[in-house]
Amino acid sequence: MSARSASTPAGEGRRGGKRSGLATRPGRTRPTSGAAPRAARSFCAQGELARASTHYRGSSVTEPRSTVLSDEERKRRRGLARELVNAALAAVDPAKAVRKYLKREGDTLSVGGRSYDLRKYKRILVVGGGKASAPMAQAVEEILGDRLTAGIINVKYGYTAPTRIVEINQAGHPIPDEKGVAGAARMAELLRDTTPEDLVIALISGGGSALMVLPVPGISLNDKRRLTDAMLRSGANINEMNAVRKHLSGIKGGGLAKLAYPADLITLMLSDVIGSPLDVIASGPTVPDTSTFADAWRVLESHDLVDELPPSIAARLKAGLAGEIPDTPKPGDPVFAKACNVVISSNEIAAAATVQRARELGMNTLLLSTFVEGEAREVARVYAAIAKEIIASGNPIPRPACVVAGGETTVNVRGKGLGGRNQELALAAGVYLNGYPDAMILALGTDGSDGPTDAAGGIGDGETVLRAKQLGLDPLKYLSNNDSYHFLQQTGDLIVTGPTNTNVNDLSFILVF
Repeated sequence: MSARSASTPAGEGRRGGKRSGLATRPGRTRPTSGAAPRAARSFCAQGELARASTHYRGSSVTEPRSTVLSDEERKRRRGLARELVNAALAAVDPAKAVRKYLKREGDTLSVGGRSYDLRKYKRILVVGGGKASAPMAQAVEEILGDRLTAGIINVKYGYTAPTRIVEINQAGHPIPDEKGVAGAARMAELLRDTTPEDLVIALISGGGSALMVLPVPGISLNDKRRLTDAMLRSGANINEMNAVRKHLSGIKGGGLAKLAYPADLITLMLSDVIGSPLDVIASGPTVPDTSTFADAWRVLESHDLVDELPPSIAARLKAGLAGEIPDTPKPGDPVFAKACNVVISSNEIAAAATVQRARELGMNTLLLSTFVEGEAREVARVYAAIAKEIIASGNPIPRPACVVAGGETTVNVRGKGLGGRNQELALAAGVYLNGYPDAMILALGTDGSDGPTDAAGGIGDGETVLRAKQLGLDPLKYLSNNDSYHFLQQTGDLIVTGPTNTNVNDLSFILVF
């Protein structure tokens, strides 16, 4: 899937490793580096944007410098950025990942160091959900062919693919809908009478938490939607959201493994979470849950959401806290005895592929971290500081430089605008980089969807403020209203890929030319 910037149509600009005009600035230099120490895990600096940029004073941005880039050079740089996006997405193709890990030789199926004799199974069933699960199902059908009995998976609207046996049910994300409930209920029905002579293959990917929605009795979908929306707006991260959702679901937090038992269970996971902990990916439907009712309650308290809880959800969580209902299945529960869980692709793979492609294009590279978290505009401040340091001293790598980072930021919604965490990061980066025309920061959601928009992310660079001024736009007003989409749309800095049918969290590229 190609990526394109609204200001640079696909195909424009030169591609390849030619580096005319990208001289390294005098100063200390270091050899190309492949990866940063794992200790650099997150950026969570606090403070208002007004205190963060040397180019911002009071309530307005200082006068931007005149442009120093030619149209040709600008297009070349955007073309290079597009090359990096394409390389990252190609490396995490879900179907290729399934083919790499799920191997069949005759009647023997191998995965995760285990072998399965297909002759012992009367039925082979496929279930699951997520933004990448449709191409995963295609690959499973290719491998197992007519040995498959039936299957159903839930995917986000538009993230489908043609299949012969496995039904693709399109449903709502990030806010779950009735289609998601219906699909999850049919999964539960398909698994209702499983025996030891059945093999269940679960295909799990990012977005599965919202897509595989099966509220426990007594809780309505509308109640869950209200809670999900409140958590999204509060800035709760994916780990926090999953801790709550697991305790309100019949599938999450080991619930799917419980439904599949006593069948053999193979789960293939495409990870969209930092560090790829199995119990967090899609809320861990096939692995033991380490979170508790107490953890879920603490999350809600920390985000001041307890008073907003629908009565049905408050009652269930309080009953769990009192020990009146069982918690989710924990390590050692027999429902996991026959389960095999394998992560087949992740953010680390996409980041490494970006680094490799940047090297091929003649850039010095650094994989900073795949554990980046924090408020989007504060992370942008750190990224901009790295770009400025490269320009000033050639550290941590000399230019032309490509610093790659992965993870997932959050946005505390203060306004009523339209956008997503990657678009907000890009807009803030453009403010911080004002007057540094050789710097660019790109922020991308690998699923092709950033917030409730048709954009995957955006670009901020040293000319963002200049372009805004020429259009009569105030970037700080758009930031304060969380309206990054409409700002970047007007400046030509949106990244629009369409559905990528993959999802391994977010990537950011710090590019210095």
